Amino acid sequence: MGQQEKVATSLAGAVSEGISASLASVDAELERRYPGDPGTRQPVHTVYVPGNLYDADTLRSWGDQALKMLDEHAPNAGVFAEVLGLDPSLADAVHDRVRAKLEREPVEDLRVDFEDGYTGPAAEEDAYAARAARLVAASYRDGTAAPYTGIRMKCFEAPVRERAIRTLDVFLTGLMENGGLPDGLVLTLPKVTYCEQVTAMVRLVEAFEKAHGLPGGRIGFEIQIETSQSILGADGTATVARMIDAAEGRATGLHYGTFDYSACLGVSAAYQASDHPAADHAKAVMQVAAAGTGVRVSDGSTNVLPVGSTEKVHDAWRLHYGLTRRALARAYFQGWDMHPGHLPTRYAAVFTYYREGFEQAAARLAAYANQVTGGDVADEPASAKALASYLLRGVQCGALDAAEVAGLSGLTQADLEGFAAPRRGDLTASAR
Repeated sequence: MGQQEKVATSLAGAVSEGISASLASVDAELERRYPGDPGTRQPVHTVYVPGNLYDADTLRSWGDQALKMLDEHAPNAGVFAEVLGLDPSLADAVHDRVRAKLEREPVEDLRVDFEDGYTGPAAEEDAYAARAARLVAASYRDGTAAPYTGIRMKCFEAPVRERAIRTLDVFLTGLMENGGLPDGLVLTLPKVTYCEQVTAMVRLVEAFEKAHGLPGGRIGFEIQIETSQSILGADGTATVARMIDAAEGRATGLHYGTFDYSACLGVSAAYQASDHPAADHAKAVMQVAAAGTGVRVSDGSTNVLPVGSTEKVHDAWRLHYGLTRRALARAYFQGWDMHPGHLPTRYAAVFTYYREGFEQAAARLAAYANQVTGGDVADEPASAKALASYLLRGVQCGALDAAEVAGLSGLTQADLEGFAAPRRGDLTASAR
C-alpha cells in the first residue's frame, strides 16, 4: 500500500495494557490446559492380548493370521473390493497396501492385558507381568515391537486395587531392569469413575519416577471411559473433563469401552455396539472435553469376530469396515481390534479414507499455501490445519507416501507440520 497512512484512534495505550494485564492469568491457563495436539503419530488402533497369552511372536502371529485370512477369503483385490464395496479405482492400491502393512507392521499399538482379558491364574500374575516386561524390552531391542506398547492394569476399585498397583510396579520395574522405559510406552487405567482415581494414578507413577530418578512427567497414561459416571457426574458436570485436569498433564488418551459402558446404561447385549446412540453421546462428550488438550480420543471395538465360513467372515468384515469408516468420519482416528481378522478391514478402511480424498486435500492445501484464489472452496487457517493433519495422518499410517503428497501439494513434511499445528490465535499461520 506504499507509505502507511496515519489513522486516528480514541483509546490511550494504557487501555490495551490494562486489558492485557487483566487477561494474563487467562493466557497462562490457555497454555496450560489447551496446548494443542502433541503432533506425534497416533496409532490407528489398539490390539489387546491377554497377559498370559502374550509371547515374543504375538505380533508376527497376528500379521500372519490376517494374511492367511486374506488369502482364504479375499484372494485378490477384486474380491476384497467387492466384499467391502470399495471404489474399483482404489481396489489395487488399497489391497496392496493392506498386504504390505500386515507384512511390515501388523500392529501399531499393543496392550498386554491384565484386566478383563487376563485369563491366567491370579497367583501367577506377578510372573506374567514380569515376563511381559522382559518380552516388551526385548522387542524394542530387536526392532520387532509395535510403535506403541504397554499394559492395561486392573482398575483402582477396592477389590482389585492392590493387585493393579502391584502389577504395574512389577511391569515397570521389569522394564527398568531390562534397559529402561521405551519411548512408545503406554499404560491404560480402566473403569475410571471418579477423578480421585486419576489423581491416585498420578501419585503412583510419580512415586515410581522418584524411586528410579526419572524426570517428572516421564510416565503418562490413558483413561478408559467405561462407566456412566465418567461422562456425567452426580453434580451434573462432565466428569471426563475434570479427569483430564486431574491427570496433571499425564493423560495421553481417552479410550471408549464399548461393552462396559453400554452395560452400565442397561443396553441389551444384542444392541451393544460402537454406533449405538449411547456410545455416540459418550464419545461426543469425550471429544469435546479433550479438544485442544493434547489428549486423544479412541473409539471402542466390535465383538463380532470374522470367523467361520467365508460368508460369515465377509459379513463381519463389512460390519467392521463400516464401523471404522463411520468413526473416521467423526474424527475418531483410533479404535480397538480384538482379533487378527479385524486387521485387514481396519487397514482397508483407514487406507481408503485417506486415499480417496488425498488428491483433493493436497490441491486445496497447495492453493491455500500459494494464496491462489478463484477456486470453488474458500479455505482459511482452520481448514488448512485440517487438510494438513489429514495428509500427515495418511502418511504416518502408510495409506499415503510422503513423495506422492509432496508431488501433488508442493509441500514438505515440515510444511505440513507447520500448517497442522499453528500457534493459537495466529490467523495468518503459514509454513511458507
